[in-house]
Formats: sequence, C-alpha cells, structure tokens
Amino acid sequence: MTFFLRRAAFYAFTAWAAITINFFLPRMLKGDPVSAYIAKNQGRISPEAADSLRTLFGLDADKSLLEQYLDYWRLLFSGDLGRSFSKGLAPVTDVIAAALPWTVGLVGIATILSFVLGTSIGALIGWRRGSKADFIVPLSTFFSTVPYFWMGLIAIAVFSTLLGWFPASHAYGKGSRPEFSLDFIGQVIAHGFLPAATIVLASLGGWILGMRNMMVTVLDEDYVTVAQAKGLPTRRVLVDYAARNAMLPQLSSFALSLGFIVGGTIVMEMVFSYPGVGKLLLDATTAKDYPLMQGLFLVITLTVLVANILADVAYAVLDPRTRQMES
Repeated sequence: MTFFLRRAAFYAFTAWAAITINFFLPRMLKGDPVSAYIAKNQGRISPEAADSLRTLFGLDADKSLLEQYLDYWRLLFSGDLGRSFSKGLAPVTDVIAAALPWTVGLVGIATILSFVLGTSIGALIGWRRGSKADFIVPLSTFFSTVPYFWMGLIAIAVFSTLLGWFPASHAYGKGSRPEFSLDFIGQVIAHGFLPAATIVLASLGGWILGMRNMMVTVLDEDYVTVAQAKGLPTRRVLVDYAARNAMLPQLSSFALSLGFIVGGTIVMEMVFSYPGVGKLLLDATTAKDYPLMQGLFLVITLTVLVANILADVAYAVLDPRTRQMES
C-alpha cells in the first residue's frame, strides 16, 4: 500500500505540472490563436467577433491569468479542450477522437507485436547463446539503424509501386466511408500492413538485443542453477526463472513505447499519409492552431503517464523486491 500511495502521489504531481505547463506554454508564445485566425481570414472579422473568440479560447483580457488558469481546470474537468479554428471551430475533443483510433490501432498493435516477438526471440537466443541463432541479433540490429522514413519509402517503392501488393498511402480506399463491414476492414488491413510492418522491423532489433543480453546475465544467477539442478523441465526454467526476471528492464522500455504511441508517429504518418494523431499534430503546428496543439500535447502527456503507471504496477507485481524497497 505504501508503494502504491507514493507512486500515486508522484504521478498526481507530475500530471498537475504537465497540465500547468500546457496552460502557460501557448500564452508565452508570440501572438495568440485569435490573431492568427484573423490574419488567416485577412481581417474579415469584426472586433466584437474577435473578442468573442478570445473569450471562447480562454484568452479574455478582462480576466487575470489566475482566473484563466482556474477556468482552464474547470473546462478540463468538464471535458472541454476548446475549439480548433483550423478545423472549422470544431471541438478539439472531437478532432482528436477522430484521429486517435487510427494511431492507437496501427501503432499500438505494431508496438505490442514487436515487443512480444522481440522479447520471445531474444529469450530463446539468450537461452541458446553461442549457437547459430546469434546471427539474428546483428541482422535485426541493422534494420533498427536504418532511418525509418527511408525504410518506409523503400517499402512503398518495392511492395506498392513495383509489385502492387499493398496501397501506398491513406488508411482506406478513396471514396470509401468508415463502416463496420468486411470490405472496409479489409481495406484498413491492406493500407495498414506496410506502415505496421516497417514499425515492427525497425523496433524489433532493440527488443531482441536487450532481452538477449539480460538472459545471458540472468542465466549465471544461482537461482537458475539451482532450478536446473533440481531437474525442473527446461521450459519451466526458461519461462518462470530466467525470462521472467530478464524481462523486467524490458517493461520500462515497453511502457515508454506505449506512451509514445500517440505522439511518436509523425514520421510514419507523413510517409504513408496516414490520418493519425502525429499527422494531426504536424498540421496543427503548421496552421498555428494553438487549442488543437494544446489538446494534443495534453493527450500525449497523459498517455505517457498512464503507461508509466501501468509499468510500475506490472514491475511491482513481477518483482516483489520493488515494493519492499519503496516501503
């Protein structure tokens, strides 16, 4: 209980600090979203309408910075992240909600798949260290060193342009509308295969190398030697004794990769023109859409925090020594 209370207090403070920075950062930038919106519309907005927009964006000059800060928290608790003027003054929550499933569905599945495959392969290579399977490590590490955008362009050139096996861009076919049907699901899978495959290929080497090195270290521990001396089945020694302890450092890296699923996909979504959160953030930055940028930064920050919380819980469950040291 002491462990979980301390971690909860730490993450609560971190969340408050991130949200506070998220409030002040746009206000420290030169200009404001209303001025950018007026300039975009070539001044065709009356002063009264500009004042209404400033009130809508929480930039009312009649209110102090503290009052604006309290209003910001009140709107957050009510689920209101403001209006995106680059999307026709649509609610920021609706704009993000429309892009979030594409990023989570594609990058989330690819990240989990690469973690499971890399950890499993690394555990087997570490268990059979010195065998011919070791060649997988430098091969997978080579693909990890290739720039992601270059790997994506090669995949498009070979499997889309040359062979015509997969579409080169977008999340589904032009003219199609999102619906729950076998045809649309097939389009989503076909369009998402190349970006997902490149994510898996680019990140697989790190998981394999990390798990392999930890397995080599763990196999020299006394408890593994004792388990083997007892005559326990090889599979049980591998899974319950060696791999379970070797994968603990992997969990922290996996939590960070889960947290950055939402915001760490800008390059992939640019290469494949994928309608996810990364491309949305790039478009918002280009258009100087401060409310949308602010909402995206908030979602990304909270996602990273939640992922780290889950990693701490999993780490504490798998390794009781963590709870004992914290308490």
